Amino acid sequence: MDLRRIRQRWGKGKAGLLAAVVAAAVSATGTILVQARGPDPSALPATTAAVSVTALPVQGQQVMGQISAGGPFRYEKDGTVFFNREGLLPRQKRGYYREYTVPTPGLGHRGARRIVCGGEQPRVPDACYYTEDHYASFRRIVQ
Repeated sequence: MDLRRIRQRWGKGKAGLLAAVVAAAVSATGTILVQARGPDPSALPATTAAVSVTALPVQGQQVMGQISAGGPFRYEKDGTVFFNREGLLPRQKRGYYREYTVPTPGLGHRGARRIVCGGEQPRVPDACYYTEDHYASFRRIVQ
């Protein structure tokens, strides 16, 4: 196929050229190979960053108190298992981590802020982490 026909069929610019190359590769081989890449480790947020309990939002400080008291919690999902699917927290066995909502004033839903604690005893966790961006990054909560 010459360049004039490619432009007529696939359009001008890089997107059209890319589409033409992919179409040619598929028609020549009958398949297309795609290589998936994992996340760039340098782009992953560090879970070692720390935040003190007193630096948490007031609502976060209140949730920390509720955790050590064993509740009551505002949301039904609070205290349920957090699976660490993002892989940003230290790897532990299933059921180790539990999540708790940190309410955001003015929102009519749970929002994005959470505290995730890990340990065998939920009221006395080994470690807790704070996220304000719905699990995209974590900071370890220190006393």
